[in-house]
Amino acid sequence: MPVSNQPLTHLNARGEAHMVDVADKPESRREASASGLIRMRPETLALLAEGGLPKGDVLATARIAGIQAAKRTHELIPLCHALALSKVSVEFDLDATASCVHVTARCSLNGRTGVEMEALTAVSVACLTLYDMCKAVDKGMEIGAIQLDTKRGGRSGDYQRAAGPDPRAPGASLIDTPADPIVTGEVASGESGLGQRSLTAAPGIRVKCLAELRERLGIGEISVPVERLPSSDVAGLKTALKVLDPRFEGLDQGRVLCAVNQVMAGETTPLSDNDEVAFFPPVTGG
Repeated sequence: MPVSNQPLTHLNARGEAHMVDVADKPESRREASASGLIRMRPETLALLAEGGLPKGDVLATARIAGIQAAKRTHELIPLCHALALSKVSVEFDLDATASCVHVTARCSLNGRTGVEMEALTAVSVACLTLYDMCKAVDKGMEIGAIQLDTKRGGRSGDYQRAAGPDPRAPGASLIDTPADPIVTGEVASGESGLGQRSLTAAPGIRVKCLAELRERLGIGEISVPVERLPSSDVAGLKTALKVLDPRFEGLDQGRVLCAVNQVMAGETTPLSDNDEVAFFPPVTGG
């Protein structure tokens, strides 16, 4: 979804950035894993494996940097909560075939909010540290394929990234194409689990409320038959939603953006059966 390109923060009902209050959420086991890689020249990878780089123990330094970064994510990413992480691990896999180092980070705690950003931050900083430790002999290294792989616990349930091409394969692009989210598990009243879009779904318009907007309205996903729309566009959909559920009056409170089939849309954007419409605040985050 377009919202994934703006992962910094939440907005309140007036469109102002704020830290989400998690005090009322129950504590539960939260876990997340993320991965990424740094590609380098074969001779650079050989030096790294042999411990022959001028700055010393590259992997040990990168591991410490990743762990420390995870613990200080709240100082790096605006409005992230300070978390008492119970475990952070950073692992490296040297792949001579693809001439890269694959980095994996895992974070866990018992708490009220997830650790996805901590895992992603650990991978990112570990990769940057690998670059810094090796740049004296190879400034052409490339960092990429940084992604969330799994997430466990919390109100929205579990996430498992769908299998795709291995970015470590020689010649593979480091620009990752995000898979559709797969979320399972219990969700709050009034919300639905978010899953892959079915090409055989019953006719209708699939409406999603994302991020802070979902929390404010208490609605995650709903399907609206096209025949209920007074006009076949986004404006008509909003009108139909307000008739179906008065909570959708909240779409007019503060600035709300809209995307149709993952493309930014306006009030006059036409709609048809099986379209996916997402409403979300201008800036969202975890």
